[in-house]
Amino acid sequence: MTNYQFPSNFWWGSAASGPQTEGRIAGDGKGENIFDYWFSQEPEKFFDQVGPEKTSQVYTKYKEDVQLMKQTGHNSFRTSIQWSRLIPEGTGEVNQQAVDFYHSYFDELIANGIEPFVNLYHFDMPMPLQEKGGWLNRETVEAYERYAKICFELFGTKIKKWFTHNEPIVPVEAGYLYRWHYPEESDMKKAIQVGYHEALASALAVKAYHSMALDGSIGIILNLTPSYPRDENNPEDVKAAKLADAFFNRSFLDPAVKGEFPPELIAIVKELDMVPAMQEDDLAIIKENTIDLLGINYYQPRRVKAKETPIDHENGPMPEDYFDNYEMPNRKMNPYRGWEIYEKGIYDILINVRDHYGNIDCFISENGMGVENEARFIEEDGMIHDDYRIEFVQEHLKYVHQAIEEGANCLGYHMWTCMDNWSWTNAYKNRYGFISVDLANDGKRTIKKSGHWFKKLSDTNQFTI
Repeated sequence: MTNYQFPSNFWWGSAASGPQTEGRIAGDGKGENIFDYWFSQEPEKFFDQVGPEKTSQVYTKYKEDVQLMKQTGHNSFRTSIQWSRLIPEGTGEVNQQAVDFYHSYFDELIANGIEPFVNLYHFDMPMPLQEKGGWLNRETVEAYERYAKICFELFGTKIKKWFTHNEPIVPVEAGYLYRWHYPEESDMKKAIQVGYHEALASALAVKAYHSMALDGSIGIILNLTPSYPRDENNPEDVKAAKLADAFFNRSFLDPAVKGEFPPELIAIVKELDMVPAMQEDDLAIIKENTIDLLGINYYQPRRVKAKETPIDHENGPMPEDYFDNYEMPNRKMNPYRGWEIYEKGIYDILINVRDHYGNIDCFISENGMGVENEARFIEEDGMIHDDYRIEFVQEHLKYVHQAIEEGANCLGYHMWTCMDNWSWTNAYKNRYGFISVDLANDGKRTIKKSGHWFKKLSDTNQFTI
């Protein structure tokens, strides 16, 4: 048996987002975002045709939910403000009902000893801005900067941990490369412009926050998917992995922490003649306004080999013109999500941040396991016995512990997610929470075995295995 002891002030909790949890009620004043709109147009693209208006009802159940967080050992919790709830048109008037809700929600968390970590953008572009191009349009950057300032002014005295974006690579790849999310386009030039504007918007929010002399910190949440070459002794495989890393990790990690874009990526963008539209001071703004705190979302590795398949010149260019994905034999899989489970990846990320990113303050902001049809694991006590989730978290925490022992500046661990929530087009197909949500029974909440286990972990800052 080995005992894994974590620091006494470690952040234990979970992460969620406004659009995936809040739901909607008549007269709440919320405007439409791209997911509200997309579901209204194509509900068949969402699992069981469950849309964002039917999420976990946090808007009305948040006080009950905070008590459940307390019972599952949370000392911290990340959610997001919905831009389309706070400023229904994306620009213009602020929705006072939203202001009242978020104040009450955050106050409830704080009163119960749970520190709110608040993110500003979680894929939920207000539809009036999307109609003008969304992140393709420079006006959206300006609207976002205003939105960020309003959030800091409204909530900055009580919220001490802010984040500009969650997984900014997702709007790039899902919306403008692989057609996973609205607007379902595949256009590298647009994808580059979207990513550039997101990075700039993040830096402008950091600048605004620091200019207000608030006594907290501001960061970004990045899903870092380490790229492993098929053969570490094959220079072509290693080069391919480095390029994949530049596309999907360093494209946001480098500007957020170092204030500059990866040279490998700049070279490709120039070679493709796809340098994004920018203004004279933009790069200086990015350079001078780097983050205080890095949130790391880790789910899976990326396995890469040198390009062997023919490049598709008709439907490109695409990142995969520079590498091929590689399926490692005998890999461990989560069959429900189709993702490889590779626990050591979380250690490799933390060591990379330690060695190449100034050992910046960081924490694991998401890590989790989605499982389909968890109701089959309900036992006589009425509880879901999700031992697989406990094992998943333990096996990752072993590597987090090792990285901390070796000097990585990791300050906490948040699982995705607190209670089962709506997950974009997957809706409620895969469940991730410490707490189950019964959609057929008015969203009734029940703590799973993992939630009770997490309470013991948080109370003692240790586990033994």
